[in-house]
Amino acid sequence: MSGANEESGEGRQAIRKLAPGKLVIASHNPGKVREITALLGAYGIEPVSAAELDLPEPEETGTTFVANAELKALQAADLSGLPALSDDSGLCVDALGGDPGIFSARWAGEAKDFDLAMRLVEDRLHEEPDLPRDAHFICALALAWPDGHVEWFEGRVDGTLVWPPRGDKGFGYDAMFLPVGGSETFGEMDPEAKHAISHRADAFRQLVAAVLA
Repeated sequence: MSGANEESGEGRQAIRKLAPGKLVIASHNPGKVREITALLGAYGIEPVSAAELDLPEPEETGTTFVANAELKALQAADLSGLPALSDDSGLCVDALGGDPGIFSARWAGEAKDFDLAMRLVEDRLHEEPDLPRDAHFICALALAWPDGHVEWFEGRVDGTLVWPPRGDKGFGYDAMFLPVGGSETFGEMDPEAKHAISHRADAFRQLVAAVLA
C-alpha cells in the first residue's frame, strides 16, 4: 500500500516525483543503508546516510511502522535541507500478538544485539507448548521533502521462524526467518536473492513505480 500528503487546492492526493541527486538515508543501521543503497543504485540517486551527516536519531514515538518512518524522514529532511528516505521495519510473530513489531530494534537493546533479540523471540515461543511459528516482516518507507511533503509505501513478506538461526549474510532477525516457499533463511541468502523477495524490496517496487518511474 502507499500514501501521500494531500495537495492543497486540488483536494486530492498527488504523487511527487523524486529527482536525481542527493538523498539522505535516514538511518544509522549500516545493514539497512547498504540494502537501500543497492536498491537505489540504478536510478541516479546519490544516497548519503544520516550517520555521515551526523544527524541525530529521533525517538520513535509512533504507534505504527508508517508513523515512525515518517517522523524519521521528516526530521532528516528538515535538518539536512535534502529529500530524505526512512525505513521502519520489523518482525511480527503471529503467536506473540505481532511482537516484537515496531519494537523490533528495541528488543536488541542499546548494544543492538540481535542474537539476544532472536533468543528473546525464541524464549517467548517456548512459554506455551506448540505455538505456531508463522511470522512476517513489514517495511514502511517514508520519503520526505524539506517542505514537509511525504510519500509512504508499505511492503510485507511472510514466512516461518527457525531455530537455531542460520546464516550470517543478513542483519537483524534475518537468520531465523524462512520465507514462504524458500529453503534458505534471509541470513543464508545472497543479497540479490533476498532483494528479489523481501519486505523492503516489495516496498521499494512501489516507491520506484510511484516516484522514480
